[in-house]
Amino acid sequence: MSMGRCEGKVVIVTGAASGLGRADAEHLAREGAKVVLTDIDDDAGQALADGLNAAGHEAVYMNHDVRHEARWTEVVDATEERYGRLDGLVNNAGVVVIATPQDTTLEQFRFVNAVMSEGVFLGCKAALPLMQKSGGGSIVNMSSVASHLGYPVFFAYSAAKGAVRAMTKSLAVTCQMMKMNIRCNSVHAGAIDTPMIKTANEALGSEPDPEDPVGIGEPSDVANMIVYLISDESRFVNGAELVIDNALTVQ
Repeated sequence: MSMGRCEGKVVIVTGAASGLGRADAEHLAREGAKVVLTDIDDDAGQALADGLNAAGHEAVYMNHDVRHEARWTEVVDATEERYGRLDGLVNNAGVVVIATPQDTTLEQFRFVNAVMSEGVFLGCKAALPLMQKSGGGSIVNMSSVASHLGYPVFFAYSAAKGAVRAMTKSLAVTCQMMKMNIRCNSVHAGAIDTPMIKTANEALGSEPDPEDPVGIGEPSDVANMIVYLISDESRFVNGAELVIDNALTVQ
C-alpha cells in the first residue's frame, strides 16, 4: 500500500463542515493526514468526521468559533492531547456580507473581520508553539482574489482577505528569521462552486454566465493545492500567494 502525500501529519482545518473546508479535509484525510475538523455547524461537522472515520481515515470534530482566543487554545490543546503534535493548519473559516462601502455598517465590518482577519491571527498565534514543538509545519491561510480585485459589494470581505494576504507574508518571514521551520502561504481562489458563492449570487440576483470563459471552479481545484502546501512537496514554497482563478486576475 502506497503512502499518502500527507501520511501521519496532524492538520487542523477550520470551517470544515462545508464548502472549501470540507473538500480540504476530505483530500487531506485521503492522503493520510489525521484531520481535526472545526466549525460551528456541529451536525455537518460531526457527520463529516464520522464519514471519514468509516472510510478508514482518521478525523475528529470540534465545535469552534474562530473569533474566540480561549477556544483556539482549547482546540490546540485537545489536538496535542489526542495526537501529541501539530503539523498543519488550514485557516479556512469565512463569512460574507453583501454590502458596498457606504452601506456596510460598522457592526458588519467588525463581524466579517473578526472571523477572517482576527480568526486567522488567533489561529496562527495558537498553533505556532505546538507546531514548533513538533519540529515545524505548514500554515495555509485562505485569502481570495478579492484581495487583488475591487468588488464594491464585498467591501468588508475584501478588507479581511487583504489582511490575511499581508499577515501571511509577515508570518512567513518571522518564522524563517526565528528558524522555526514553519512555512506560511496564502491561497487566493476565484469563483468556486460552494454554498458561499451560491449565497452571494442569490443575494445579488445574478447567475453564472455560461459564456464566460473563466467559468467556476470546483472545491477539489482548491483542495488539491491545500494538499500540496501541507505536504513536504512544497518545502521550498513559503510566503507565497497562490492564485486559483483560471486567469481571472490577469485579464
